[in-house]
Amino acid sequence: QVQLVESGGGLVQPGGSLRLSCAIFGFTLDYSVIAWFRQAPGKEREGVSFISNADSSTYYEDFVKGRFTISRDIAKNTVYLQMNSLKPEDTAVYYCATGGRGLLPREHDSWGQGTQVTVSA
Repeated sequence: QVQLVESGGGLVQPGGSLRLSCAIFGFTLDYSVIAWFRQAPGKEREGVSFISNADSSTYYEDFVKGRFTISRDIAKNTVYLQMNSLKPEDTAVYYCATGGRGLLPREHDSWGQGTQVTVSA
């Protein structure tokens, strides 16, 4: 069973930046992706971005396109989510997950514990 550990969350002002990390312990499935999700209070968990384990291709939801960048360091077995131009509506607990191929939460069977991102003046 793969284990995922997120870090890097915090409090940032609107327009600021944060870099989240997802450390991966164990083996991931070649056909799966490492995905980032977020969940704001009172809202459903939503997909943000993913990077493919097979070819490192990436995908972003429209509401983060141009602001967030997903990447991976193979040597460190870590996936990053660089978040720029943050908005108050980006405030949420951010999770990384794997096991599936896209951005539907039910696809993924391994989840990290989450890291809080708060965007506020």
